[in-house]
Amino acid sequence: MADPTTVPNDDAHDVAGATTARSWPSSPATDGGGLAGTPSPEPTDDHGPVPPADRDRTSELRDLAAAVQRSGAFVEPLEAAIRRYVVGQDVMVERVLIALLADGHLLLEGVPGLAKTLLVKTVAGCLHAEFSRVQFTPDLLPADLVGTQVYSPRTAEFSVHKGPLFANIVLADEINRAPAKVQSALLEAMQERQVTIGDETFPLPELFLVLATQNPIEQEGTYPLPEAQVDRFMLKVEVTYPHRSEERRVLDVMTGAALPPPMPVVQPADVLAARAVARRIYVDDKIKEYVLDLVWATRDPASAGLKDLAPLIDFGASPRAGIYLVAAARAHAFLRHRPYVTPDDVKALAPDVLRHRVIPSYEAEAEGVSGSAIVQRILERIDVP
Repeated sequence: MADPTTVPNDDAHDVAGATTARSWPSSPATDGGGLAGTPSPEPTDDHGPVPPADRDRTSELRDLAAAVQRSGAFVEPLEAAIRRYVVGQDVMVERVLIALLADGHLLLEGVPGLAKTLLVKTVAGCLHAEFSRVQFTPDLLPADLVGTQVYSPRTAEFSVHKGPLFANIVLADEINRAPAKVQSALLEAMQERQVTIGDETFPLPELFLVLATQNPIEQEGTYPLPEAQVDRFMLKVEVTYPHRSEERRVLDVMTGAALPPPMPVVQPADVLAARAVARRIYVDDKIKEYVLDLVWATRDPASAGLKDLAPLIDFGASPRAGIYLVAAARAHAFLRHRPYVTPDDVKALAPDVLRHRVIPSYEAEAEGVSGSAIVQRILERIDVP
């Protein structure tokens, strides 16, 4: 847990990306030592007195650290409740929590049987929130998602019947099995947080999250997601097989006595309050420049000293990638009870934010180089502040 009495030094980071810190000396007036009313000594570090601007930032980060502790109190009970049903898959569980805190939609990609749907249903069950599941199929219609107008012969009037998108947590299961017209019905909801039915527009709940799953190995009866829709997902997580020890625990849990349904442990208001605090987490200018370096390297690899990657990329990440990367890095820091972002936060989330926004060229596909591999090469070769 980060010490709220320390503040990252803007002037230096070590090689691993951990920030150095300035200490705030104790005040006799507040510690109970010395005479009441004795002026506190000037804050100092190894270079002498701390400038007033840094002093103010120290105070702000101290207050912010306390706010992170208060608003993040629900995270441990929520994770403990999830762990009763989901064994292992630590990265997937954390990314769902990050999407919840950063107010971004999440795409889970993996072969069947890796607990993708189970995790989403468990998270929804642990929240005092409305949950809906949509099983995407080739014959699904847009009205099956957003709703439709129903005519009543008795009143001779049309009434609006809202669809499953009017919920807090929406599970779009096997999203790539529905045709493009259905997938595009999600665009307005995911980006604008509203749904239009007939000539009326209805706002969606403030807590609104689309968690989608898709199978990467099956091609028959599937429809690739439009690039515009893929870009709406903050994170794309590639779910892998669990470790052998974790799978043994899965056998014990899933073949034993039936577990009761998950009980709600978190209120939506708690999540919204945590989001407001997460948005205040400090991001240094050097971190923002690092984010831009990563995003720009996907568009113009040659200017970043990565000429060998230029033939492998058709299109790079959009500006939305940088926005989402900063937001996700803040949520990552929040989960670690830190009031500031480090380069390690950015590096941890960059693959999930960028992999579906980098479009490989035909040459890359011929060589078997995926978007994830390209992003990994960029992370290895871009200097860390």
